[in-house]
Amino acid sequence: MTTVAPAAFAQSNVDYLAILPLLVVFTAAIVGVLVEAFAPRERRHVAQTSVAVAGLVGGFVAVVVAAGHQGLTMGLTDAATNRRLFALAVDGPALFLQGTIILLGLLGVLTMAERFGGVGPDAFTPSGASTPGSPLEAAAARAGALTSEVFPLTMFAIGGMMLFPTTNDLIGMFVALEVLSLPLYILSGLARRRRLLSQEASLKYFLLGAFSSAFFLFGTALLYGYAGSVYFGDLSKAVGAGPLAMNGLLIPGAFLVFVGLLFKVGAVPFHAWTPDVYQGAPTPVTGFMAACTKAAAFGAMLRLAYVGLDTARWEWTNAVVLVAILTMVVGSVLSVTQTDLKRLLAYSSIAHAGFILVGVLAFDKKSVSAVLFYIVAYGFSTVAAFAIVSLVRQNGGEATHLSQWAGLGRRHPVTAAAFGFLMLAFAGIPLTSGFVAKFGVFAAAVGTGGATGTVLAVIGVVCSAITVFVYARVIVLMFFSDAPDDTVAVVTPSPVTTFSIAIGTMVTLALGVLPSALLDLSDRASQFIR
Repeated sequence: MTTVAPAAFAQSNVDYLAILPLLVVFTAAIVGVLVEAFAPRERRHVAQTSVAVAGLVGGFVAVVVAAGHQGLTMGLTDAATNRRLFALAVDGPALFLQGTIILLGLLGVLTMAERFGGVGPDAFTPSGASTPGSPLEAAAARAGALTSEVFPLTMFAIGGMMLFPTTNDLIGMFVALEVLSLPLYILSGLARRRRLLSQEASLKYFLLGAFSSAFFLFGTALLYGYAGSVYFGDLSKAVGAGPLAMNGLLIPGAFLVFVGLLFKVGAVPFHAWTPDVYQGAPTPVTGFMAACTKAAAFGAMLRLAYVGLDTARWEWTNAVVLVAILTMVVGSVLSVTQTDLKRLLAYSSIAHAGFILVGVLAFDKKSVSAVLFYIVAYGFSTVAAFAIVSLVRQNGGEATHLSQWAGLGRRHPVTAAAFGFLMLAFAGIPLTSGFVAKFGVFAAAVGTGGATGTVLAVIGVVCSAITVFVYARVIVLMFFSDAPDDTVAVVTPSPVTTFSIAIGTMVTLALGVLPSALLDLSDRASQFIR
């Protein structure tokens, strides 16, 4: 009988300063859970908001610290095969997106904390587990109950979003996908008003999200069968050396993994959840989700496309090109028919996902820089836009139908002017961040994307022209139409919501007038570590 000696134990190498941003944010989320369990109800809202804000500020400081500790971490180098088996890649794109997600998440948390003079967050039901309109829900409201657990849930989601573009293997990417998704499923169903619509949105998001996660995991299994590894470096080498006979695993595996990522950005035909969830979720959650989830998912998509499946580019590019075209066309055309403002912004976000995909498909360092800039520009504008939508009320509820915004510019000129400016940014009008962002991705596509990139850029410009009509219609409605009645009003926000709207609007203006600083930063942060 032959005795096999056990393999020598190899210690994993962990650079704790490199992963410090993740540690800070997840620690704040855990502290929030403890606050929810032990803090008195009357102090819970302030305590949870403070913990979340402190965690995000600390996380951003940690990102600055981690910038001096870039490299692969949480793994080891196999001495026998010289394979680098590291779970995380802390490089320029990862740190750039981590900082972006933290800043956008901070604005999102501040808008969620809006109380409008109440006990708890105004956008959230006092009892998420109760049936809408039931005596149990009414009793919870009379007792002064509040849903302050939304803050640790948001922190866990932000932690997962930060982890998503940092992972260096498919299993870690799947774990990050679930960590960011599960809290969002819950948050989507906690709206104070239109509870049935909110719960329907949550259920749709959960069911379709479960399917997309299953597709991602099935694709991961196929790619593991092809390469014998889930690490991106091994996958890229296997594609370069693998026999054509194994493409029966490679092509469907890559397609299914991309399906999981394209679902998160709301790309067509994986977009069916987007309008319903955006409309039904609490408005601050919608803004947070629209900005931060796109940043995380596109970061993960960039890493997969440029590090893991870069050598198989010719196998999957045509399918993603078709998805980008459908996304731009469907998002821009269907936004014309919308009468609800949140659904309009949902289809707008679908169109923007298509524009960003144009940059992803350019396959160049400049295109990575353009995508990173676009994510920042779109994120700040989106959080501010949804924060403004949450302020426009009629009979105690949010006024989201377009007809309710008629004449708003005459009665509330400052609010309408800010929202109108953000609409111009979404349209890509010069002197706004949207113009610089769209110019960047389209220029990258034309410059390095060849004939396909030029076609995508032309389609993108045409679709942008279509969306100009959509946004201009909203502006005309606010400033050049008569209000049907005087019951629609803009409620006075607290300083935290005012701060979020002001920062989002000023960043949108600043990136349109003086974009050079962020363009330079995104260019220096556009190199992936393998």
